[in-house]
Amino acid sequence: MKELFTTGEAADVCRVSQQTIIRCFDSGRLEGFRVPGSRFRRIPRDSLVKFMKANAIPLDALDTGKKKVLIVDDDAEIVDLLVEVLTRDGRFDVKTATSGYEAGIQTHRFRPDCLLLDYMLPDVNGNIVCHTIRRNPEFENIKIIIVSGVIKQDEIDQLLKSGAQDFIKKPFDINDLIKRICTTLEIAQRAS
Repeated sequence: MKELFTTGEAADVCRVSQQTIIRCFDSGRLEGFRVPGSRFRRIPRDSLVKFMKANAIPLDALDTGKKKVLIVDDDAEIVDLLVEVLTRDGRFDVKTATSGYEAGIQTHRFRPDCLLLDYMLPDVNGNIVCHTIRRNPEFENIKIIIVSGVIKQDEIDQLLKSGAQDFIKKPFDINDLIKRICTTLEIAQRAS
């Protein structure tokens, strides 16, 4: 269960703009703290719940207990397979994107815990996506797993240096993929 929220995450939960959350934080209506040495704000879960109750904001979006996975791939068959398998698993809330541009929009809206990222997208490669996400402190906790069939070892090493946590080669074993997502997100493994 998430115990600490960025202003963007709190905005998503409350279904308001990030600026609204920042104004409430800065005015003292929403309690939290600033990250030492930076301008970034963090809101503890209990403060967010208190704020939501005080403002009659439904608590249903606070936490489903599921990990959010954004699948970024332009291969419709792989996307359909991954959506079906991860949804059926029950531990994941899943969204998709088919380009780097769409992935950027979904990352801001959905605030995924994990990106399953195809290395070669129509408009950008995985290195650029990794760099872009890692440059934004709001996304510091997003895990990135690269999934690709056409890649060399030096490119894999570069992706891991760019901020990806893992690399899975296509074609992949679906059970292995789920295990590696669980390991990356620190979700307990199910007994086989």
